[in-house]
Amino acid sequence: MRVVIQRVSEAAVNIDGTNVGKIQQGLLILLGIETEDQEGDADYLVQKISNLRIFSDAEGKMNLSIQDVGGQFLVVSQFTLHADTRKGKRPSYIRAARPEQAIPLYEYFLLELQKTAPSPIQTGQFGADMQVALVNDGPVTIIIDSKGEL
Repeated sequence: MRVVIQRVSEAAVNIDGTNVGKIQQGLLILLGIETEDQEGDADYLVQKISNLRIFSDAEGKMNLSIQDVGGQFLVVSQFTLHADTRKGKRPSYIRAARPEQAIPLYEYFLLELQKTAPSPIQTGQFGADMQVALVNDGPVTIIIDSKGEL
């Protein structure tokens, strides 16, 4: 599994002009699931994300976690995180998991992340054409791969 985490002051996801998820201070998580992923990959990412100290303390140092600041999560599935661009001009998505494998892992990730979340998780809709808007705070953007690949 691969995530792109963005520390945001606000973020929202819309489908066909309708808002389906919106947060204020917190983390926007773009989640990509590949064919080799299992629940252990989700467990690793949940623990890593929920304990990342990337929010500023009183002295302006990134020393606080999302729990410390009472932040929110917005999770959006994004299979394109596993794009292979080494050959040609069209990315290959052969490593991205098919929906029948990815949806149960996506839902598992959400359930496990909710256990660590200070408030209800907001999400997009798996497989939908979504428009994501955000204000990246910092900017802070971090990429984590559960298999250490990057």
